[in-house]
Amino acid sequence: MNKYLNRFDAGQRLGKVVASRVTAADHPIVLALPRGGVPVGAEVAKAIGGELDLLIVRKLGMPFDSEYAFGAIGAGDAMFIDRQLVDRVGLSQEQIDAIVELERAELARREAKYRAGRAPLNVAGRTVVVVDDGIATGASMKAALKVLRGLKPGRVVLAVPVAPADSRGEFAGLVDEFICPLEVMGLGGVGRWYESFEQVEDEEVLAALR
Repeated sequence: MNKYLNRFDAGQRLGKVVASRVTAADHPIVLALPRGGVPVGAEVAKAIGGELDLLIVRKLGMPFDSEYAFGAIGAGDAMFIDRQLVDRVGLSQEQIDAIVELERAELARREAKYRAGRAPLNVAGRTVVVVDDGIATGASMKAALKVLRGLKPGRVVLAVPVAPADSRGEFAGLVDEFICPLEVMGLGGVGRWYESFEQVEDEEVLAALR
């Protein structure tokens, strides 16, 4: 399979595949991870006749390495913490609380900016399609899905344009269905599989939601 031209091309191609598994009759909600997942998710939502919203989560990063996630938080009181990892590295509750407080402030800022007073869609019991522009390590996506599970969705479908070849098995226990047209060995970064992979700006996120 050829590389994607850009995120819109990826969303259109992914949307065709998702539409064979999820239809408007399922009353689906497409939850896109901002910012890169939003242009992809917008095209998927068009393809399946679904509502588009955001799955805004904040990774909880280790004090010594903010990219090394020990959990994530989402809307409301949604939270996932990998307790085994926390115990293994010896994080104190005080350290965890400080990081959660910091990330809750940033989560609130992003929620306010992107939603502009509009409440998140209620996913309880609904078919939810979670979309990003790709999966690299999968750590953040796993944390996001565990946060989503706390919101009591019905069927959960994970749909991404590109992911490592072993992702399907890794996500088997977290989603009801995994859709990825391009599963590759030696991924080497999501951006490698796009001709154009420019940063998505906030205004593009807002435009997609409008």
